[in-house]
Amino acid sequence: MVKSPRIILSERAKDCWMLILILLMAAGLKATLLLLERIPFNSDEAVVALMARHILDGERPVFFYGQAYMGSLDAWLVALGFTLFGQQVWVIRLVQILLYLLTIISTVWIGKEFLGSLKIGLGAGVLLAVPTVNVTLYTTASLGGYGEALLIGNLILISGLKILHVRPDEIKKRKSFVWWPVFGLLAGLGLWANGLTLIYTIPVGVMILVRLIRNRELKASFSRIALAIGGFFLGSGAWWWFALDQGIGSLIQELFGSAVAVEGGSWLVRVGNHLVNLLLLGSTATLGLRPPWSTAWLGLPLVPFVLLIWGIVFIQWRRLQSDQENPARLTYWLLAGMCITLAAGFVLTSFGVDPSGRYFVPLAVPLSLAASAVFHRYMDKRRIWGWLAFAVLLGFHLWGTIQSALKFPPGITTQFYAPAQVDHRRMDDLIEFLKSEGITRGYSNYWVTYPLAFLSEEELIFIPRLPYHPDLRYTARDDRYPPYRQLVTASGEVAYITTRNPALDEVIAKGLGTAGVTWQEIWIGDYHLFYHLSRPVRPAELGLEGTDF
Repeated sequence: MVKSPRIILSERAKDCWMLILILLMAAGLKATLLLLERIPFNSDEAVVALMARHILDGERPVFFYGQAYMGSLDAWLVALGFTLFGQQVWVIRLVQILLYLLTIISTVWIGKEFLGSLKIGLGAGVLLAVPTVNVTLYTTASLGGYGEALLIGNLILISGLKILHVRPDEIKKRKSFVWWPVFGLLAGLGLWANGLTLIYTIPVGVMILVRLIRNRELKASFSRIALAIGGFFLGSGAWWWFALDQGIGSLIQELFGSAVAVEGGSWLVRVGNHLVNLLLLGSTATLGLRPPWSTAWLGLPLVPFVLLIWGIVFIQWRRLQSDQENPARLTYWLLAGMCITLAAGFVLTSFGVDPSGRYFVPLAVPLSLAASAVFHRYMDKRRIWGWLAFAVLLGFHLWGTIQSALKFPPGITTQFYAPAQVDHRRMDDLIEFLKSEGITRGYSNYWVTYPLAFLSEEELIFIPRLPYHPDLRYTARDDRYPPYRQLVTASGEVAYITTRNPALDEVIAKGLGTAGVTWQEIWIGDYHLFYHLSRPVRPAELGLEGTDF
């Protein structure tokens, strides 16, 4: 039966309102958590904020301060937000929310365009609107490019699928050429913004190459490949400019995880440890069984049902890939290829040492699409199981988020390492005290320095030259912004701020006493302040390793 134009318009309006409702759900959940102040403002996010402020002051950073595997795109977007709304923490989160809403929209598009059903896309959109706590965290607080990676990654998938779905009779048409430079441009932009986008680019690129070889179109596609390569170099221009200026070797090392390469032992031992992290920690954070900063169970009564649901989804996903009659078979293979690429990258590179769930956030898109497709098949057969599984999964996600939010501190935090989980609720009191005492320069650890600098409008500069590990290990990478170092070095009065580190407090007190220096102390929440030193004392004089200028 042919539908009348009125019915078609009515259905489109209904679909449009459904998408709007999904976006409101997603934004509402994040806004509620932010209004309740359940997502702390931590140091990595403060670095992004400071970069954005410095951009408005005329600086032009290419990469995240001190880490050349995440570009400054996030900081540039935040700088735009600061221009429009002022330099406030909520603006940083607004940028992340908008990026995530666009990610949801593009996911719905993938479901409609390449899985053959708008209902599948909308179902995936609902699962993303109320996601696991892992996804909620890393798409609300900024770490320098994960929100951008999700959106750019989805666009890479869309452009790649557009190329893969061109029919033989359309190959020579002009419109079939358009998506090649778009794919290259997005792949290049993603490489600069966040190397994590390679998990999208690699499987798409491999599938395009395999298709060209199978169809014997490789030679005939030279011009299209050239357009894609040109687009790639254009999109990654900032990456290559930095490589020419600083050397490509360091960039390649950063891309493969040199920033977190702290492991010892042979390569095989490291790979084995990464595999354990993937299976025990990565999978549980990805499915929402635990928060990324803890090994505590979330929504424990529902866990057996959730595992059963995902087991069925994975089995049905494999069947959808194997079904030769399924027109969306190629898309399901590509989504699986993306998951395999991420797992391989995690296990084989130094990023596998990170037990949190941030590197697994992109899996939310293929998992949501696959789950929605499976549920949709049951729903179409008028079986209650599809609806029931959908409701259980949504309820489980919401349960985990609420359970995590109620446990504050740490709240829904980006810090998976306990000594880094500083309770910043007394930061305003610390700022007020420092200003009232005329203390503006000194030394602290990474987790205090940058939130303090941003929230005090860079009036209070305490560079991260102190360890935060209980065993007093320290890495000079914590000190990310040289101009701050110059200000503290030139200061005739310095203070020290530590955070719940008795071993460090003992070293500082003993060192000051040995040097014949008098001082005062005060605790303000988690902050332990050594101030009003009778003379300036640098960390190296206290015997702290790795802190000599």
